[in-house]
Amino acid sequence: MTDRTDRLMIFIDGSNLYHSLKGFFKRTDIDIGKFCQKLLDRRRLIRIYYYNATVGRKEEPERYQRQQAFFASVSAIPYCELRLGRLVYINWPNSPPFEKGVDIQLTTDLLTHSFKNNYDVAILIAGDSDYVGALQAVKDNGKNIEVALFGKERTSRPLREVADRVITIDGRFLRGCWKENNMRQAGQSRDPARAFTPG
Repeated sequence: MTDRTDRLMIFIDGSNLYHSLKGFFKRTDIDIGKFCQKLLDRRRLIRIYYYNATVGRKEEPERYQRQQAFFASVSAIPYCELRLGRLVYINWPNSPPFEKGVDIQLTTDLLTHSFKNNYDVAILIAGDSDYVGALQAVKDNGKNIEVALFGKERTSRPLREVADRVITIDGRFLRGCWKENNMRQAGQSRDPARAFTPG
């Protein structure tokens, strides 16, 4: 049972979310605002933090433009902060770029807000077991940890074991979270501000 008085912060590893959606559902057009509303489960939202790495403008100009448009849509979500690392290009285009600074930003925010008593529950959307130590530190500080995971129960076992609650992201959970193909649906607003009210 969730407690509606709980103060929540949501921490999203954007790259993990993208690749998980692509791998499991063959689509990535998720409405981040609606997705977070589902995770919130009628509890009090304090803040959403969305982490990603900026594509090189010179190396991948078209992808850079698409990404900037997506980042603008994320920034427009109420109570959402965009946290950006960078992609490092070595031997491009023969070798793919790698992320720099994303994991450490997420970990720092997760721990800092815990020790400042800014939330009661943290929800992590990530599949990297490197976060386990930080999650345990948050629990040791008296906070609750929920981890939203894709895949079967055998996946991301260390994260499953450290979490107080595991939220399974499957087709049923994501129903209503995809961006509508038809923007003219009667009576429905595209305004992301409708999704959240202040706690």
